[in-house]
Amino acid sequence: MGREGDGVAAKHRTQGGPAHVAIIMDGNGRWAQMRGRPRLFGHQAGARRVREIVEACPDLGIRYLTIFAFSTENWKRTQAEIAGLMMLFRRYIQKEAEALHAEGVRVRFIGDRDRLDAKLVSLMHSLEELTEGNDRVHLTIALNYGGRDEVARATRRLAHEVAAGRLSPDDVDAETLAHFLDTCLLPDPDLVIRTSGEARISNFLLWQSAYAEYEFTPVLWPDFTRAHFEEILNAYSTRERRFGAVRA
Repeated sequence: MGREGDGVAAKHRTQGGPAHVAIIMDGNGRWAQMRGRPRLFGHQAGARRVREIVEACPDLGIRYLTIFAFSTENWKRTQAEIAGLMMLFRRYIQKEAEALHAEGVRVRFIGDRDRLDAKLVSLMHSLEELTEGNDRVHLTIALNYGGRDEVARATRRLAHEVAAGRLSPDDVDAETLAHFLDTCLLPDPDLVIRTSGEARISNFLLWQSAYAEYEFTPVLWPDFTRAHFEEILNAYSTRERRFGAVRA
């Protein structure tokens, strides 16, 4: 059973560019501290940067963009920063909803919504409904997301299907589990970018990125421009992706 976008993703891959790019938007706090400002100031600047990158996607041949906004581990931050981030997420949705819709962006959220406040969840759902008919760019926002948590939740849903007799244990394989993931309607990412110079994946799209290419850039997220994005995409086009095979 194929997933939405698989054919489009394959088309873009044969043309040398990624169809699906995922970004770990790191460095907001450091960017603010370097300027003597509170960390939330950096997160606000980072939110503004999202708009530029989303707008660049159609021209650059990117149909799917997934961004890491808040991880399951980010709850370890100070209550003040967490509260500020949640307020920023609500404001972002309220401010950007109509513009995203007008630009043909379809928005999805992945992650565990149970821990998020009801108002934010309602705004997320409303934005998904508003944009569900759009197809120019598919923007997925990972909010209260962790790769291990996603796989655990998917496994739990799969186990319920087996227990209910709707799925045979003998039919469970990697493809079956993938259909229970938050990203079941998306192609796997071709390229994962992390800004700020850190060289780790921080529990992001662990299952989906098994064969993704990675790029770690020292640029802090609020400074990450379309030009930086385009430079990375150009470098990606020179890579040879073999998916475990060898050149004949």
